Amino acid sequence: MSLPKPALRPQRPHFSSGPCAKRPGWSAEAVAARAHLGRSHRAAGPKAQIREVITRTARLLGLPEGYRVGIVPGSDTGAVEMAMWTMLGPRPVDVLAWESFGEGWATDAVKQLKLPDCRVLRAPYGELPDLSAVRPEADILFTWNGTTSGARVPDAAWIPADRQGITICDATSAVFAQDLDWPRLDVTTFSWQKVMGGEAGHGVIILSPRAVARLEGHTPDRPLPKVFRLTKGGRLIEGIFAGETINTPSMLAVADALDALEWIESIGGLPAAIARADANFAALQEWVDRTPWIENLVAEPAHRSNTSVCLKIVDPAVTALDEAGQRAFVKTLCGLLEAEGVAFDIAGYRDAPPGLRIWCGATVEAADIRALTGWLDWAFAAAAASRAA
Repeated sequence: MSLPKPALRPQRPHFSSGPCAKRPGWSAEAVAARAHLGRSHRAAGPKAQIREVITRTARLLGLPEGYRVGIVPGSDTGAVEMAMWTMLGPRPVDVLAWESFGEGWATDAVKQLKLPDCRVLRAPYGELPDLSAVRPEADILFTWNGTTSGARVPDAAWIPADRQGITICDATSAVFAQDLDWPRLDVTTFSWQKVMGGEAGHGVIILSPRAVARLEGHTPDRPLPKVFRLTKGGRLIEGIFAGETINTPSMLAVADALDALEWIESIGGLPAAIARADANFAALQEWVDRTPWIENLVAEPAHRSNTSVCLKIVDPAVTALDEAGQRAFVKTLCGLLEAEGVAFDIAGYRDAPPGLRIWCGATVEAADIRALTGWLDWAFAAAAASRAA
């Protein structure tokens, strides 16, 4: 049965899980006006702006004393790989994988780094592995929030406070949207393109004193490309954490990141950013709970992401299709929404089960999420009618 098109439309149809929606009121002209375009990133003004992004990030996140923040190449992926290639090796390693990026880190640990004592603890999409199985003597590599599965760890209590190894946490879709237990995190990575709504291409790496001690006390038995090197002569390169980037950054992206951080501060800082993501998720989940054709991919409520929300279609006519048929249905549904200009880029990740993935981070408005839900019902009915015709 077809439905009439809803009268209410999202003012901003940007629900992609990366790059994500810009902040409300964002202006390209305003960002460009403050960017040090055509300047060397080593000059005083540009370097000061890079340093301000670093110091604001640390302050807004409430990092403990002694934690360092650096801007590195290659987005979150570059930051995670940098940590893996420079720090892993002296201890056993437990890699937790329950979605595509965790699987990627597992592949690199096992097949590229060829770590001798490396366990991969896996779970299917929508679930978490047995967190109690991690070894206290091992280094731990995990994603805090599974961007492609919508499942996140509920907390970090499963990480031993007296652990012998270090933790490497890919938190790219969690930073500025979820409470992170910093004392239990030694290396934390993210990118500006997620919750901040910034530009892609740059990664952020946060090091605890324990991570610095690992860097300075461990010499990897493998060649390291220049963009991975965090030490020189066995000592941390402190300049990386004071605005002296390893390679040339985009000063436009730096200015955009500063704009995003100032916006977060203006709305009330980290608690307000988390509250916005929670409100967006609540608006979407309320619709899911009362809609018979859709469910959250994550069955356990405590494990559900409040940013990259992954949904599965449970209507019997769709679940009866094979995987190719289900993906074709999702493609039709998403195509209808895009043609109407009400939702862009909300199909599930290519490696995930067929379904939808809707970004609910802080830069999205709850009113737009609520407006979107009516269009989701319309598109589902239209796609189902089209298939039945």
